Amino acid sequence: MTKPMPTIALILPAYNEAATIAPTIEAFYQALPEARIVVVNNNSADATRSIAEQTLAQLGAKGEVVDELAQGKGNAVRRAFLSVDADVYVLADADLTYPADQVHDLIAPVLEGRADMVVGDRRSGGHYNAENKRRFHNFGNALVQKLVNRLFAARLADIMSGYRAFSRTFVKSYPILVSGFQLETDMTLHSLHRRMRIVEIPIAYRDRPEGSYSKLNTFADGASVIFTIAQILRYYRPLLFFVSFSLLFALAGFIAAIPVFHDWITERYIHHLPLAVLAAAFEIVAFLLLAVGLILDSISHHEKMRTELHQLDLERRQARPEP
Repeated sequence: MTKPMPTIALILPAYNEAATIAPTIEAFYQALPEARIVVVNNNSADATRSIAEQTLAQLGAKGEVVDELAQGKGNAVRRAFLSVDADVYVLADADLTYPADQVHDLIAPVLEGRADMVVGDRRSGGHYNAENKRRFHNFGNALVQKLVNRLFAARLADIMSGYRAFSRTFVKSYPILVSGFQLETDMTLHSLHRRMRIVEIPIAYRDRPEGSYSKLNTFADGASVIFTIAQILRYYRPLLFFVSFSLLFALAGFIAAIPVFHDWITERYIHHLPLAVLAAAFEIVAFLLLAVGLILDSISHHEKMRTELHQLDLERRQARPEP
């Protein structure tokens, strides 16, 4: 019996991309005509939806336009992952920034069973720094990259690339809990935390064409980067996160208690009573944070075990489909 050809789904989240959606679909159709192209229209106020439908029909491409009312890239990709069943999934932006002619480089490691997620690396070749005009984004990307690599002992070059390919096991075991542009960082963290196989493929990157406008905001996204860093520590390293705060409160309590100790050692009487109460409160908070960190670290360990068993079950079902 011949093995059936793997099915490939191309996911294109789109929010007000009327200027670029048609050439994006055409480029990917030319590179990957056998793929099912799914455009997720995320409350576009322009003609994104109608242009996407017309382009798919004119090309005779397999696929459709799916609507997602909840705003945000994470919500759009979640809708696609829930609605589409395939062996390989490709995720790209609908703004012509990613090279469609390199899509085969991304899906090859997944098809060969060498990767659960393949990332189009924009940074190694210097393309992203050269093309991207928003310098704060370069700084934020580098900051998150260094933190993630340090925490997970990884050597990833591009944490936030939006050009990726996934195995079916990854998609069906990945709960999308973020709603916006934190999606790519969350995908990377999920893969590292679950010890999935990540392969990075250097790609060419170009900035948006004239007349197309980015939905990113420098200050809002800067705050999002800081929030993402805090979330990385809180969710994936709860012991480190809470113990760090515990040590800070313990140190603050010790500093506040210095005059109190001095009173007691020299006069056997406490004159700085408010400082004594404050120091005691700081130390109680420090103890509570340490306890919370230990409890959450234990919960995280058991969650890892449960997820590992779920992933093994998915791999087993994929290897031996039930009749």
